[in-house]
Amino acid sequence: MDFTLGFTPHNPPPNDTVSFQIDSTFRTSSPHVVSSIPLQLMEQQTLTDMDLNQKHQTVSMDLNQESKIGEDDEEFRILGHSMCLKRRRDSSIDSASSHTLSKRRQAVQAWGNQCLQGADPDIFEILEKEKERQYKGIELIASENFVCKAVLEALGSHVANKYSEGMPGARYYAGNQYIDEIETLCRERALDAFGLDSESWGVNVQPYSCTSANFAVYTGLLLPGDRIMGLDTPSGGNTSHGYYTPNGMKVSGASIFFESLSYKVNPKTGIIDFEKLEERAVDYRPKILICGGSSYPREWDYSKFRQIADKCGAVLMCDMAQISGLIAAKECASPFEFCDIVTSTTHKSLRGPRGGLIFYRKGPKSKKSGIPSNQGDLNDKYDFEEKINFAVCSALQGGPHNNHIAALAIALKQLATPEYQEYMQQVKKNAQALASALLRRNCRLVTGGTDNHLLLWDLRNLGLTGKNLEKVCEMCHITVNKIFVFDDNGTLVPGGVRIGTPAMTSRGCLESDFETMADFLFRAAQITSSVQREHGKMVKSFLKGVENNKDIIELRTQVENFATQFSMPGQDLQ
Repeated sequence: MDFTLGFTPHNPPPNDTVSFQIDSTFRTSSPHVVSSIPLQLMEQQTLTDMDLNQKHQTVSMDLNQESKIGEDDEEFRILGHSMCLKRRRDSSIDSASSHTLSKRRQAVQAWGNQCLQGADPDIFEILEKEKERQYKGIELIASENFVCKAVLEALGSHVANKYSEGMPGARYYAGNQYIDEIETLCRERALDAFGLDSESWGVNVQPYSCTSANFAVYTGLLLPGDRIMGLDTPSGGNTSHGYYTPNGMKVSGASIFFESLSYKVNPKTGIIDFEKLEERAVDYRPKILICGGSSYPREWDYSKFRQIADKCGAVLMCDMAQISGLIAAKECASPFEFCDIVTSTTHKSLRGPRGGLIFYRKGPKSKKSGIPSNQGDLNDKYDFEEKINFAVCSALQGGPHNNHIAALAIALKQLATPEYQEYMQQVKKNAQALASALLRRNCRLVTGGTDNHLLLWDLRNLGLTGKNLEKVCEMCHITVNKIFVFDDNGTLVPGGVRIGTPAMTSRGCLESDFETMADFLFRAAQITSSVQREHGKMVKSFLKGVENNKDIIELRTQVENFATQFSMPGQDLQ
């Protein structure tokens, strides 16, 4: 017997069930006998009972044979037969949704993979101009240097994506196992670079700058209002050691949150006056005594600082930011034998990325290290580590800059090479050559010369101001920075410029090249003197005098021709 089933869907009833009218036509062996029986869907339980008494026969029906994708299947049973009802999805909606997702993915990929020139032509153009300025100019600012290509690659690497607040092994976020490896390696290399035993010294490599590092030390070891004492800024110190202007203005956080009293150099010699320093320190009794500065061209007598710190009960801290590279190469006296804490920047003579370091003593105290009178018994242990680490994160900073730490690890590795030691030796030779060349031209240098990488040119005997010479040099593509110097009465006048040799040494310049640079500097001083005579020293009138000045244009051309002979580290120039 053959049979066919025809379905006529009805409107769904209010209870959201689906009913069908089923017409069944049975044909027997007699062609004249036709029976039409209307059938209704039965409840599942009834169908299940019927299943027990008859064999199963599966009838599969496809309500839309043309649809091949986007369909849902629903199964039900009729007269014991398993049946399948397929509902067709709207293929146009699926296609539109898929197209939208594809477009969104493409948009993200396009945004994430654009090169700088395509993503931001304005910034790209400015960066190109700055690169050209560096390449065509003579960089004599003592605080600046050129990093290598490997450091630049690390600074622009994917580790900049990772947030890693906390210390290695104790991060606030997951996924830092490789960041921990980078920072741990960086810390090991920092200790190795300065010959320090990890049992006696620790280091934090997370500070964003040396100023941040210094303030972290104060925050960790002091209470607000406690006293610190460092070299006066006009004497060559740094504002992060505390400084007040003559009108009493506090110019750094160190003076805003803590009490600071500075010591000075002898105005006649430019050398630190240790006798007055000791007298002030014993009366003032600072909690932290700071040695080190930004513009001091001579060696530091750390043993004398240690004696004074012990007398006044102070922790002795050294800021070696300017000379850290020389210290690593053993071309300068080391502060680590005498100091309790040593901070540093990571660029300048160190030739790394811009950031800060904090070295701190740890473990048991000993007589050899010099015990401040307020630090307790010989059996006591230093408690700097936890306090300083907490001050860095989370008291003052959030997550460290992992790209900087990776780049710093690269720079610290270079410190251990013979090539770096030769480089630092050349830096000192070049400073000596530059100083000698200026002295032969009757120029006056503060302290009469230099023991490190920088020298201070006192312009008063030439009747010049540091600001005006700085401006003329800049227009000639030579960068120096103005400084204050003491006159014979101890009064501050802006009468000098600071000059350093690390950057141009990194570009391959030797003693004879610095002889040429000394000539450029002296000619710039002559031009400044000529303009001052005609237009005066006041800023507005002086600036009018240097506009379209033929002597400046001529000197600038010579400087550019000279500078472009030397390659730019890390750049595809020369």
